[in-house]
Amino acid sequence: MRYFFILFFSISLNAIELTPSPIDASVYFISPNNEESINGKVTVKFGLKNFGVAPAGIQIQNTGHHHLIIDADLPPFNMPIPADENHIHFGKGQTEVELELSKGEHTMQLLLGDFRHIPHDPPIYSKKIKIFID
Repeated sequence: MRYFFILFFSISLNAIELTPSPIDASVYFISPNNEESINGKVTVKFGLKNFGVAPAGIQIQNTGHHHLIIDADLPPFNMPIPADENHIHFGKGQTEVELELSKGEHTMQLLLGDFRHIPHDPPIYSKKIKIFID
């Protein structure tokens, strides 16, 4: 019985219907710039083109909300985006944040999630940038 539950749960996770997105939608960093050196707190501003922002839990066509990925790779596109110190959710529809990061090199990438925190199809994500904290 235990194995049946695991198999059923695994199949149901793979059967998640992905929310469609237009192929010309894009997300990008307004700031900081790639390879920028920053002294102190980092103001991160998110840009979005040919798509809209809506809070998590609200299903509106051609909208999503931002997720900032710090020092990690993109998560699987068919699962909810993790919520941890490397995957920051902006489920209220925020488009910027001020962060305090440790000194050194960091990577950042943006990934849009639908009303359920699942990437769209096709997924909408930015280029990965690198910043340096002095």
